[in-house]
Amino acid sequence: MPQPQTTADRVAQLAQPLELPRGGALPNRIAKSALSEQLGDRRGAPSPDLVRLYERWGRGGAGLVVTGNVMVDRRHLGEPRNVIVEDDRDLAALRSWASAAKAGGARAWVQINHPGRQAMWFAGGTRPVAPSAVGASVPGYVRPRELTEGEIGEIVARYATTAAVVARAGFDGVQLHGAHGYLISQFLSPRSNQRTDGWGGDAERRRRFVLEVLRAVRAAVPHDFPVGIKLNSADFQRGGFTEEESADVLAALAEEGIDLIEISGGTYEAPAMIGQVQRESTRQREAYFLEYAETVRDRVPGVPLMVTGGFRGRAAMEDAVGSGACDVVGLGRPLALTPDGPAGLLDGSLERLRDAQPRIGVRTLDGAIDLYWHTRQLHRLGAGGEPHLREPAWRTLLALGVDNGWGALRRKRG
Repeated sequence: MPQPQTTADRVAQLAQPLELPRGGALPNRIAKSALSEQLGDRRGAPSPDLVRLYERWGRGGAGLVVTGNVMVDRRHLGEPRNVIVEDDRDLAALRSWASAAKAGGARAWVQINHPGRQAMWFAGGTRPVAPSAVGASVPGYVRPRELTEGEIGEIVARYATTAAVVARAGFDGVQLHGAHGYLISQFLSPRSNQRTDGWGGDAERRRRFVLEVLRAVRAAVPHDFPVGIKLNSADFQRGGFTEEESADVLAALAEEGIDLIEISGGTYEAPAMIGQVQRESTRQREAYFLEYAETVRDRVPGVPLMVTGGFRGRAAMEDAVGSGACDVVGLGRPLALTPDGPAGLLDGSLERLRDAQPRIGVRTLDGAIDLYWHTRQLHRLGAGGEPHLREPAWRTLLALGVDNGWGALRRKRG
């Protein structure tokens, strides 16, 4: 008769290494998921504070550390002080960043991104671009202009260039940001991609952009250099990217040889990734997108799945990995509050991670407030301090306007 698992047995499942399809392994099943740090210097290079922050995470016990979104084009930034990688000009600083992120034995991947219509006009100084001239209903975003076919090809090449540079800098892999309403996500969604040419018009043409980006990146990096993706399970918006279409995209990515799929969901118009869209079963299992991961397992044979969003308790993480629902547990915002949380989860000394959900009750602002509240905790960690867990949401809202310009809180048309 099988013996019931002990706490040590269950924790051991999280501590198991994970082999990746193209070789190499993650030391354990806990990953620090991407968080936007806004700790680049004025030129878009990694700052000393960013290096200091990643050394804390690198020594914090996670098997995989994924950076915040690194921009492929300095004309289009998601936020002020994003790190930008267009060429080798900041290679020394990038090497310091990579070394810090791997200080405790973690694998360090760079998340690469183009914000598309979610670029902040006051940060890059250029009107945002997108698959179609359809604006996002979020304060601070302006109506974008539609990309030409030539510009689309140039952006695909930029992803490849950024990946090649960070590989030379000593990072262990890259993750394409295909979620949360950024450019790859915009191409995938019929709500934001209303093109009728070779880049839109039906589901197959809408997914062409992400497949071309993956192919270009794969061709630019060594064969054994992992390439992963963060993809929405759905946009959670009427007329947007659905779970059915997402499953088809995942199957196409698996055929192309993707190394790791991180499942998330939502956009800043419908912020499912911060828990604003939940079912009762989700609350019980904690993870927002675990049920979806289970449904797509058969569509992506041999490709590891990482689920991010909602995990707080060790028992829920152990169940998710032990049941086979996912291979890696992604932790984002909780590691802004407890940067060494993975180590405590792995040695059994920590049962549950701390949490904070700053809100003012205005849906179109709460996503930005939650994001920036946690960003401010990262700034404290980067400066050598500790998080301020009791900062009220209204103070974060004020800081968002002061730090990023009042344009961050105004609706404008381009």
